[in-house]
Amino acid sequence: MTHFRPCIDLHQGSVKQIVGGSLNDSGATTNFVSEYDAAYYAELYRKHSLTGGHVIALGPGNEAEVRKALQAWPQGLQYGGGVQVENAADFLSMGASHVIVTSALFDGAAFSFKKLEAFKAEVGADRLVLDLSCRKQGDSWFIATNRWQTVTTMEVNEENLRELASHCAEFLIHAADVEGLQSGIDENLVSLLGNVATLPVTYAGGARHLADLKRVHELSNGKVDLTIGSALDIFGGKGVTLNECIQWNQQGKS
Repeated sequence: MTHFRPCIDLHQGSVKQIVGGSLNDSGATTNFVSEYDAAYYAELYRKHSLTGGHVIALGPGNEAEVRKALQAWPQGLQYGGGVQVENAADFLSMGASHVIVTSALFDGAAFSFKKLEAFKAEVGADRLVLDLSCRKQGDSWFIATNRWQTVTTMEVNEENLRELASHCAEFLIHAADVEGLQSGIDENLVSLLGNVATLPVTYAGGARHLADLKRVHELSNGKVDLTIGSALDIFGGKGVTLNECIQWNQQGKS
């Protein structure tokens, strides 16, 4: 069954919800800035046993908040943002259950299996989440690195998903073109992910309300989980409440 997965997005030292496609060196279009720190959200998710969530640092200046979140719920959150082979184990020691990697797997626009093997040797495939966040090009999707600004030559398709699945524990996929817009999920992408999923997959981007959980469940045959950000009440949204998402998850366990 599709489950709701929580998130903590950090930008310039604050918990924020942004429009993903707007992120660059100058800043980003911001939907929400929280008055609470990252530990507050980590403790909230821990209290309600919302597992499989992720902390993402969008650029520099977030180190203190990352540490707060991971220490608030050791082994309860995945971490991504600036993860390199050299520091990956540090985030696991800090409390992350997994490290999430994108940009460090590329040589320019080309995917590097050599770099992937180096990560596996350092932390193990069972602690590695591949972030295949992507942007749409025509009728296809291509992985985007460098805070979703650089579109690579690596297509998100059945062949590549099947090949990469043997090298990691999970996939995390933001549809960068709709991230933060609350304009609806990318149904075609969700369907693709569901058709080929052989390991846990989390999709994020465009979710507006509780019905999106049901829709992702239908499109993916329950194989893809959903992250909801800007529409969620704890991030200033009006589309869905955290309590509704908790109840959805509990329904799936009953």
